[in-house]
Amino acid sequence: MELDSASSALFKDRKSRFYAHLYRVDDIRDVEERLKLQKRKYKKARHHCWAYRILADGEIVEKAHDDGEVGAPGKALLEILRKNEMIGFLMVVSRIFGGVKLGVGGVRRAFVEAGKGAVEIAKEKRGLKREK
Repeated sequence: MELDSASSALFKDRKSRFYAHLYRVDDIRDVEERLKLQKRKYKKARHHCWAYRILADGEIVEKAHDDGEVGAPGKALLEILRKNEMIGFLMVVSRIFGGVKLGVGGVRRAFVEAGKGAVEIAKEKRGLKREK
């Protein structure tokens, strides 16, 4: 999938807020810079989970990080990128804890919903068909 610009989405669940951002990146330096900016923007966030897929020397390089969060949300974000055949993108979801524990499954679902929201918004910006 080719998307020119970043998109973002907010998902709320039991007072926790999940800020998802989808960034266009070309290499690991772009990934590192975007992660720094995201962490500065959401200083109150306890976790910044992320995943990326980039091309390096003609090979797809992918990585995910859970930032200490339960439920393997980084891996779930990577699956969203794979499913949508997105290469050259970084997805970051920052969670600001709302005081209510969501449980392992609830945390994973919230990160996934936030990530899917960012992808859907990006598709809408490009006029692509929305998936159900």
